[in-house]
Amino acid sequence: MAAPEARETDLLPDDDLLERVGRGDEGAFEILYERYFPRVFSFVNRRLRNRADTEETVQEVFINVFSSLGSYRGEAPFAAWVLGVTRRTLASRFKKKRHVMVPLDGAEDQALDVTMPWFRREPSPLEHYECGERMARMDDAARDQLSPEQRRLFELHHLRNRPIQEIAKTLRKSEDAVKSNLYRARKLLLAR
Repeated sequence: MAAPEARETDLLPDDDLLERVGRGDEGAFEILYERYFPRVFSFVNRRLRNRADTEETVQEVFINVFSSLGSYRGEAPFAAWVLGVTRRTLASRFKKKRHVMVPLDGAEDQALDVTMPWFRREPSPLEHYECGERMARMDDAARDQLSPEQRRLFELHHLRNRPIQEIAKTLRKSEDAVKSNLYRARKLLLAR
């Protein structure tokens, strides 16, 4: 089966298409939309994990892209600019949402009832997005800013739940040295 023939305009670079959009060529914007839709959809869907929210957000992204094309100065590739618009659109959607409030009703001495439905609810798209973004920043920081020793200590203590005494003994270090390195590692990671 032969691949569908590409239109001449499908092969144009982004800058040429943007120039045509500036002259009112709606077809050029449609080509940009088709070109970037898969990337934007994938990016948004990985963060929201809800098809309806993803579709709505992607449409909002392209409305924002179209309405702010005049602010694109060409200093970075158009793809990077579109991703920036996508990130800002996601962030603004989350700022609009309100978090669930749990009334305390002055019953501070009563324990939380973990069987209540609000306690076991699924994370919201905002929570998924924020968690994913924070994990990505922490992963980057762990890879780029922690020493191999700090990464190893962090993994042993926080991911494998090994006590500091055991880590110190295994690595032949003082407990204070282990604590100090863990403190610096946590400080770097939590700054993200």
